[in-house]
Amino acid sequence: MADLKGRSEDAKDKVVGKGKEAYGKATDDKSKEAEGKAQSLGADIKEKARNLGDDIKEGFDDVKEKFSKKDDKK
Repeated sequence: MADLKGRSEDAKDKVVGKGKEAYGKATDDKSKEAEGKAQSLGADIKEKARNLGDDIKEGFDDVKEKFSKKDDKK
């Protein structure tokens, strides 16, 4: 979770997107509703990509640590 600024932007986009979607539904503005859905979905995708990146980094760090422990035993 190193990228707190990016994560907070994603959260903001998700909230704003949900608001636009709700506004679009309430006013029967299909364009605004679709815009909100797209913005919210984009935030979800970015969040998942950030999580995946964190998981990959943690996995790489674990592997690196295991190899460094093997080198220390020699």
